[in-house]
Amino acid sequence: MDFKLYFAPALLAIYCLSEFFVVRLKFSGKYSGKKDRGSLYLLMSVFVLSLGLARFVRLHVPQAQSEVLEQMAALGVCLFLLGLIVRWASIIHLGRFFTVDVAIAAGHTVVDTGPYRYIRHPSYTGLMLQFLGIGICSGNILALLTLMTPIFLVLRYRIYIEEAALSEGLGMAYADYMRKTRRLIPFVY
Repeated sequence: MDFKLYFAPALLAIYCLSEFFVVRLKFSGKYSGKKDRGSLYLLMSVFVLSLGLARFVRLHVPQAQSEVLEQMAALGVCLFLLGLIVRWASIIHLGRFFTVDVAIAAGHTVVDTGPYRYIRHPSYTGLMLQFLGIGICSGNILALLTLMTPIFLVLRYRIYIEEAALSEGLGMAYADYMRKTRRLIPFVY
């Protein structure tokens, strides 16, 4: 039995369970639609559609199967787990300021310690690592691209929304922080 076939579905199940807890625990509870601009629902929709489409491609486009990716399944699992750790460490470090919907809390300040010392959106870096791991475990290059491209694009949009809200709510402190840090990848982007 080839256990690699079960890596991507198992990682997907872990991802879904993890995100269920994030949403249940970290929804702001206040009306923040004006700041969020529907980006949470767009984000969730793109995640679900991308995962479904990647699964469809994996099953119905066998020509895109990649021996190299199949041999990298262990790396995919490691990237997924690293992403899970980075995401949860970022959420825990941000504490009450982390919400799944874009909202500025009373007393909100710039957090520039821990994972936020080098990048502004480490929880999204963690998500990207998780999806990259799932994509690698699929063993299908087209499924990997189908998964990563829309997710990267929707995260870029979400970052734009968040940074606009944080700039408006935190002013010069956030502008200074933006000048010192990158968005997703330390020293790169």
